[in-house]
Amino acid sequence: MPWIDRYLAIRDRWLSSPRFQRWAAAFPLTRPTARRRARALFDVCAGFVYSQILFACVRLKLFDLLALGPRTAASIAAVLKLPLESTERLLEAAVSLRLVDKRVAGRFGLGTLGAAMVGNPAVGAMVEHHSLLYADLNDPVALLRGDKRQTELSKYWAYSSSNQPATLPGTQTSEYTALMANSSSLVADEILDAYPLAKHRCLLDVGGGDGSFLVAASKRCEQIQLMLFDLPPVAERAAQRFESLGLAARARAIGGDFLSDGLPDGADVVSLIRVIHDHDDAAAFALLRAVYRSLPAKGVLLLAEPMMGTPGAEPVGDAYFGFYLLAMGRGKARSPEDLQQLLLTVGFASAQLQRTRQPLQSRLIVARKG
Repeated sequence: MPWIDRYLAIRDRWLSSPRFQRWAAAFPLTRPTARRRARALFDVCAGFVYSQILFACVRLKLFDLLALGPRTAASIAAVLKLPLESTERLLEAAVSLRLVDKRVAGRFGLGTLGAAMVGNPAVGAMVEHHSLLYADLNDPVALLRGDKRQTELSKYWAYSSSNQPATLPGTQTSEYTALMANSSSLVADEILDAYPLAKHRCLLDVGGGDGSFLVAASKRCEQIQLMLFDLPPVAERAAQRFESLGLAARARAIGGDFLSDGLPDGADVVSLIRVIHDHDDAAAFALLRAVYRSLPAKGVLLLAEPMMGTPGAEPVGDAYFGFYLLAMGRGKARSPEDLQQLLLTVGFASAQLQRTRQPLQSRLIVARKG
């Protein structure tokens, strides 16, 4: 047995010993560590409760109310139409989570985390959306065993369970397209700051939804031509948006299924924003191969999504997205190394991880065709 395994086996025996736990909690030098670990374990256990407190605050629009100024619990209860006792319970819980702060004269105001929610519809929309995920995770063992035939998320992301996604009606794509449009603001600036587009002549956004990323790109680079490829009803919505924003002269939307239809030619840079992790390995390879074929020599692919193993945000890629995609019914979280190897296997000459300011939200790999 390697020495590290022997060491960890001894460590595990000590940490799992009730006698050692009592001693560590009492001894002054180990007490702080013991308390932090006990708190961390309890937070894992209580995480669902914390998320539902946030959900209640969002659903009741508590943060929007407090953004107008501090209020007493009685005043808040009247606006939210809640019993005073329930309002006080919610406020105390929100204070403990730094969503709300206690102010002078018995009033409550925005906390540091609650303030970040104000004016950010993307986060609020994702919090509301998570009710579907929570329903799917009510029996995680059944989910892991594949006993759930249809999940709420697979119904929501209709293309994930459809054999012919290009034939889906707009009624089955409009809701998730709107959600992605809201959340695109969280990542568009990250990507455009990390990789300037000025040296390119045409950008193709594959799986681009209602065109939010291309609209952001159009503001950064006024000379670049823009193309979007997504399912027909989604592309139609994007075309309408381009028209309304006066971008029709340099932005066009093409409808199709990128797993069965060829991608349009003409772009020297292609973006895949939160697309690859929605697909299993075979589909991901096929899509990346299609992107490779559509690009000219020296063309560039921008692949951006949350990734496994992100330093300081490991639970986001490894735990959250791992189980979100499991509930969705397809796809997998991947590390930068996994994606880089996939890109090189497809044929790209290089695949470099680019620094972004908020890697928790999205990391960026720039792949170049030889």
